[in-house]
Amino acid sequence: MKKRYNLSDVDCANCAAKMEEQISKLPGVNSASISFMAQKLTLDADEDKLDEILKQAEKIIKSIDEEATIEY
Repeated sequence: MKKRYNLSDVDCANCAAKMEEQISKLPGVNSASISFMAQKLTLDADEDKLDEILKQAEKIIKSIDEEATIEY
């Protein structure tokens, strides 16, 4: 299942790349893409694991940039 989420306060392209790389490695994630310019996260993941994946993705994002968040 592919879904797109808005991000806020991602301050650098390098941080976005690190977030994308780590989120892509989460179990149940088929692919993850972060557009720094558009401040968007596109996530292709198992629908039944989506809530847990989003929680883990939020932790990853916060660990790289404290101010950044996923907007639901």
